[in-house]
Amino acid sequence: MEDYKKNSLSLKGSVALGTGVMIGAGIFALLGQVAELSGTWFPYIFIVGAIISSFSAYSYIKVSNAYPSAGGIAMILTKAYGKTTLAAAASVLMALSMIINESLVARTFGSYTMQLFDLEDSGLWVPALGVALLILAYIVNASGNEIIGKTSQFMSLVKIAGILVFAIGGLWAAQFAWGDLVPVASTSEDYSAVNYIGAIALSILAFKGFTTITNSGGEIIHPHKNVGRSIIISLLICTVVYFLVAIAVNASLSIPEIVKAKDYSLSEAARPAFGDYGLYFTVGIAIVATISGIIASIFAVSRMTAMLTDMKLIPHSHLGMSGSIQKHMLIYIVVIAITLTIFFDLSRIASIGAIFYLVMDMIVHWGVYKHLRKDVKANGAILISALLLDLIVLVAFLWVKASSDMLVVFVSASGIALVFAGEKLFLQRQKTQS
Repeated sequence: MEDYKKNSLSLKGSVALGTGVMIGAGIFALLGQVAELSGTWFPYIFIVGAIISSFSAYSYIKVSNAYPSAGGIAMILTKAYGKTTLAAAASVLMALSMIINESLVARTFGSYTMQLFDLEDSGLWVPALGVALLILAYIVNASGNEIIGKTSQFMSLVKIAGILVFAIGGLWAAQFAWGDLVPVASTSEDYSAVNYIGAIALSILAFKGFTTITNSGGEIIHPHKNVGRSIIISLLICTVVYFLVAIAVNASLSIPEIVKAKDYSLSEAARPAFGDYGLYFTVGIAIVATISGIIASIFAVSRMTAMLTDMKLIPHSHLGMSGSIQKHMLIYIVVIAITLTIFFDLSRIASIGAIFYLVMDMIVHWGVYKHLRKDVKANGAILISALLLDLIVLVAFLWVKASSDMLVVFVSASGIALVFAGEKLFLQRQKTQS
C-alpha cells in the first residue's frame, strides 16, 4: 500500500507509540477506577495486569516477528482463520476497542483540564474539550508519519519524566516508608475476589497499547527483531511508571478520596503533596500524556482499518471524499470517537473497551495455538495460559458489571453480536459478487 512506508519508524519511535497509548489512558484514566474495585491493593493490581498482558503479548510477538505487517492483528487473525467471519469480526472488535480507548483518553483530557478552572458544573466542558482534542489529533495524523514519530517521541519523554517526578515527589511529600508498601487490611477486607479480578480487567486495558506496535509492524525498522523488542520495552516502562504513581497516590489520598476523584485522581493527589503548583504540573503532564496517547492510537487504528479494507474484510465508502482510504479512515475513526466521547462517561467507556479487547484477545490466542504455533515456534502452554487468564478475568468482570451496571453488559453484548452479524453478511455478499 502506498500509504505504508517501510522503515519509517525507528525502535525508539515504536516504543514511543506504545508507551504513548498506554500511559495516556492507563494511569490517568483508569487508576481511580482500578482503586474503586480493589481498594489499597490497587498498585499491585497493575503488576498483575502487566503479568497477564505479558502472556498476551507472547502471541503477538511470535507472529509479528515471523510476519511483520502494517495490518498487525488483522494479519495474525487471517493467517490463523483465513478470511472468515471470525477473523474479520475479531479484527473489527480490536479496532473498536482502540477507538473506544481514544474516547476514553479524550474525556480524561477534558476531566484533567477542567481542574485548572473553578467551575461547579463541568458536565458540558469535559466532552467539549475531548472533542477538540480528537480534532487536533486528526490534523496531526493527516500530516504524515514523520510528524507523528517526532511528536510521539518528544511527548513520551516529557510525560514519562513528568510522571516519574510526580511519583517520586509524591512519595517524598507523603513521607513514604517501606512499610507503606503493605496495604492496610482493614481498608481492603470488603472487596471480594471477583472485584479484584474485575480491577485486573481494567488494568489490562491500561496495557493493551502494546498492540499499537503490532499494528505498525510493517513500518518499523528491522521489524523481525524490533517489533518484539518494542513491545517488551513498552510493557516494562509502563509497569514501573504505573506502580510508582499508584503507590504515590495511595500514600497521598485515602481510597474514598481516590474514588470520589476517580476521573482526575492524580491531580487530586497532587494537592496535599504540592499545593497549587503541583496541581498545575500534574494537569500539564496529563494534557501532554493524553494528547500523545490520542495521536498514537489514531495513527495505529487508521492503518489497521485501511488494511482491513484492502483485504476486503470490512466495507468502505468514499462518501464523495477524495484522497486515500487511510485518510477516509481517519475521518470515520474520529467521528465514532467523538460520538462516544459525547454520550458515554469514563467508567462505561473503559468497561466496554475492556470487554471488546478481552474477547478479541482470546480469539487471537486460540488461533495462534490451533493454527500457527508450529509455524512461529510458539510454546503451546504459554498460549493456553494466556487464553485461560483472559477468560477468568472476562467472566469476573462481566459478573461485576452485571451486578452494578447492566447497561455496559447489554451494550457490549449487542455490539459484539452486531459486529459478527454484519461481518457474516458482508463476507457472504463478497462471495456472491465474486
